[in-house]
Amino acid sequence: MASTPASVADCAARAIPADTIAKIDPNHTYSLAELIDLAERNNPRTRIVWERARQSAERLGLEKSEYYPLLAAAATFADQRTISPFPKPLAPRGYTLAEIPLTEPEVTLNYLLFDFGGRAARVDSARAEKLAAGANFIAANQQVAFSVASNYYKLLTAQERLVATKDTLKTAQTTQDAAENQLANGRSTMPDVLNARAETAQAVFDMESADGDEKIARVQLSEVVGAEPSPFITIDAQKDSPLPASLSLSIEELIDRAIKDRPDLAAEVADIRAAEDAVRNAKAAYRPKIELSGSAGYLSIFPSTDYGQLGNASAVVWSGALGIEWRVFDGGARKNNLLIAKSREREAKDSLRETKDKAVREVWTAYIAFHTAQRQHDASIALLDSANSSYSASLEAYQYGVKNLVDVVTAERQLAQARLSGVTARSRLLLEAVDLEFVTGNLLRSLPPAAKLQSLDTVKPKDGTLKQEDGQKP
Repeated sequence: MASTPASVADCAARAIPADTIAKIDPNHTYSLAELIDLAERNNPRTRIVWERARQSAERLGLEKSEYYPLLAAAATFADQRTISPFPKPLAPRGYTLAEIPLTEPEVTLNYLLFDFGGRAARVDSARAEKLAAGANFIAANQQVAFSVASNYYKLLTAQERLVATKDTLKTAQTTQDAAENQLANGRSTMPDVLNARAETAQAVFDMESADGDEKIARVQLSEVVGAEPSPFITIDAQKDSPLPASLSLSIEELIDRAIKDRPDLAAEVADIRAAEDAVRNAKAAYRPKIELSGSAGYLSIFPSTDYGQLGNASAVVWSGALGIEWRVFDGGARKNNLLIAKSREREAKDSLRETKDKAVREVWTAYIAFHTAQRQHDASIALLDSANSSYSASLEAYQYGVKNLVDVVTAERQLAQARLSGVTARSRLLLEAVDLEFVTGNLLRSLPPAAKLQSLDTVKPKDGTLKQEDGQKP
């Protein structure tokens, strides 16, 4: 894949993307990389910016054509009748009536020899716009990839939430069974059983809601990759993939990478160059132009008159001229055009500063969010372990008659919340690692990632961790 604005623009000038719609195989389990590849080839947004990059490349060729002469071929076929006054002694009626048919094929030439840098400025401006379009294509491609990753992890979260609600339903049924056993043994009351049944019904409700959210997340993901929206897409749940462990770059290094590699900043720099070239072009309008023009043809005429005789003629005819055009007065058009060009130059520079500040803010935000997600994930592991132990102890104590059902239900709710917190923390950690690559301009590029992954031997499952079901289908 082309990774620089110049290479993208050159590639866009030579190729036309296929207008296709992605086909999702419901029997295939898609990885994140496969989904991003599908989106790059099928998402309408990538085709739109590709065509814009192609148009910019063609505009550069259009501006370069001004360095070549304009050569045109023409042919004239005409017939003309004229009346010419003539003295009566020589013409009986005091005039002659002549008819002159003619044919004249010819070639004309116009060549701008010198315009004090106007053409060069327009070519440089078109070249800068071409680079900006290439950078915008890379930015759009990264945006599509990030959107796919976001929806991928959204679906992953929805799947794990569904698993968590199923585990919570099992926990609620366990609590209900314990309450009914206690009632059968005369150590509980019907209100306790009804309370346990209500918790089970709530768990069923939460599970159905999670199931619906999971199907909706499938539909949204299939739309982002450019396929017909449907819930029949299966993803790799990445249950064995290591999580991001720490950052390999400091905040200063991350900011430097963003300033250097972000395509939106590269596009802003190219826009400044184009604006500067537009100022040069506006200034060149104050200077003269030197142009060469000429024509050559073969003229054949066959005149006839009502008095006397005229001869036919066929001969090569030509003309040539070297002209200088210097606009003296135009009502302020050149002045206003120059003022507009200078204003756009200042606008482009201010826009670059704004985009650079935005990039720094986004890097800081992603940096803080990654560390927050990392600490939340660590806390969620401890929370799930504690909640699982608390529920087991409360249930056992209730079965021995030491605690009441309210304590068990409270522990059950805490366990359900801990499961959901663990799901959210894991998905957020993965997404924040992708976001760091996105805001530093390294998404889909070959530089080392900012986040280091855990080594496989350090990933140790604990009791109470969530089971994950790969690619659940509705």
